[in-house]
Amino acid sequence: MDADEITWNRTLCEQWEFHWNHQLRARLEGLTDDEYFWSPVPDAWSVRPRGSSTAPLQAGAGDFTIDFAFPQPVPEPFTTIAWRLGHVIVGVLAARNAAHFGAPPASYETWEYAGGADTALDQLKTQLDLWLAGVRSLGEAGLRAPVGEKEPYPEAPMADLVLHIHRELIHHLSEVCLLRDLHLHTNPATDGATR
Repeated sequence: MDADEITWNRTLCEQWEFHWNHQLRARLEGLTDDEYFWSPVPDAWSVRPRGSSTAPLQAGAGDFTIDFAFPQPVPEPFTTIAWRLGHVIVGVLAARNAAHFGAPPASYETWEYAGGADTALDQLKTQLDLWLAGVRSLGEAGLRAPVGEKEPYPEAPMADLVLHIHRELIHHLSEVCLLRDLHLHTNPATDGATR
């Protein structure tokens, strides 16, 4: 393909879709509630039933909340798969889908966090679909437009935000896969899934 024929919008979408379709999606299938809530270390941040957290802050609008603290402790607490998925679903995707693509408002404080793995994966899929549809709708000109005041660097082009979000997705969802591997090798008798 000639460089003049490249459409950066398609290239950016394919960057994420390839990683999702060939590396992540199958690795997330079959995620169990035991894996979702598993903490390999004491005092890890997680998603918990409302009122059961000991974290300085608990955010969420439903029956489950996500652990937080501001400022963040040093070192930052270890986080469970539930926490990492909550971060990706809300902070990485849903808030951006709302800010840039007309999705309903979303924040850590107003989100109804998933009380189980299946619901979390459904939320993830929904937000990923909204994100990709939004990115596709930008076209080439939209990728050059400034992200605006809803982002920390308002003059940066949307293409920079798309690349950032894709890096965040690849980073955090790869961590989820690693935690699944650790769970499997730490609890082989209780984990019948093969990955």
